[in-house]
Amino acid sequence: MKNRGIFTKVFTYTIISLLLLVGVTAALFSQQFMSFYRTKQAGQIIASYQPLVEQIQGNSNSDVAELARRFYESNQSFEFNIVDKDGNSIYATPNADTSNNFNGDFYYVVHNDNSLSIVAQSMTGLESFYRELIIRGVAVFAVMLALCLICAFVFARQMTKPIKRLADSAGKMANLEEVPPPLEHKDELGTLARDVYSMYVKLKETITKLEDEILRERELEESQRYFFSAASHELKTPIAATSVLLEGMLENVGDYKDHPKYLRECVKMMDALSKMISEILEIVSLNDGRIIPAFEKLDIRHTIADILPDFQTLSEANGQRIVTDIPDGQSCLADPQMLQKALSNVILNAVQNSPVDGEIRIWSEPMTQQHRLCVLNTGARIDDAILPKLFDPFYRMDQARSRKNGRSGLGLTIVQKALESMKIDFALENA
Repeated sequence: MKNRGIFTKVFTYTIISLLLLVGVTAALFSQQFMSFYRTKQAGQIIASYQPLVEQIQGNSNSDVAELARRFYESNQSFEFNIVDKDGNSIYATPNADTSNNFNGDFYYVVHNDNSLSIVAQSMTGLESFYRELIIRGVAVFAVMLALCLICAFVFARQMTKPIKRLADSAGKMANLEEVPPPLEHKDELGTLARDVYSMYVKLKETITKLEDEILRERELEESQRYFFSAASHELKTPIAATSVLLEGMLENVGDYKDHPKYLRECVKMMDALSKMISEILEIVSLNDGRIIPAFEKLDIRHTIADILPDFQTLSEANGQRIVTDIPDGQSCLADPQMLQKALSNVILNAVQNSPVDGEIRIWSEPMTQQHRLCVLNTGARIDDAILPKLFDPFYRMDQARSRKNGRSGLGLTIVQKALESMKIDFALENA
């Protein structure tokens, strides 16, 4: 079945309604016209025959016939018949019907008294008037019909234009194509268009959020896959080394006969392994949201001062200086343990990666309704392409030296997860 557009339907319904209205109006008008015409016709006929009526009053039938003949000679377009009270014809024009069963087109009694009656059988000059009225009526009806068509077309176009525009926009919205905002209309269609567009905007925002969420989930899955792959590799190395030492001691091969020495090495590797496992579990807990921060108002200067003694020995051994510049009274909302853990890892990383006789600076900068805490290890620079990788689990710039120094490569990862858990902004950059 062919699908007809809304314009065709509205135009059809409108033109039918207008034609019905015009038809009813024409019917009522025709009735009024016929009533007017009959009144006009009666008056015209009576006026036309009035001279004859006045002449035949009180005359005999023979005189009436003579007077009627003379009247006809002066008005040969008239057809009439004069009959007496018994119905006998006194005078009749040549084309008049004198039978008892009249079969003509026009019959009107002009005059009737006790002695005679005058019956007109022609319209006495009203034919042209009647034809002119008919022609004018048809012309008026044709003009009204044309106006109905034009009005129906304009009305249907104005009514369906915003609906078609809305339908086109809805089709584009269904395909998630770009759609401009609707035109401003202060009617129900305008309200509908605005509501549909608002729903479309919210739908696009929701889809964008879902796509971002899916992408984030994929990145998280990829990160977890990489994390567990790297973790298995990192755990395998000390386990394999410990296994070799234990097998050598069991077989009493070479230097492995010195059991106390190599048992201490095994204990040392197991301690490092235990520390790494603890850090892995901490990262997993932070990543899964199982560790919920307990926020407290902390003094920034006092928090830094509490953790600095843990690094004084290492920094002094390297000839390094730790300089702080944090004014009193600066505070923040954070979990005490998580913040101390993150700051400890950052400062330890700065000490380990600063050159001998280097300087580590810790200071704060005021910002809009907050403070920015900065840690700088002078004399060290990292390639900008490597900076984002430093937060990856088990990433080490110098693999051999880092393993030898007992670095797990998880310190900055823990910093990242802890600060993200507390919703604290952070960045790693070259000075």
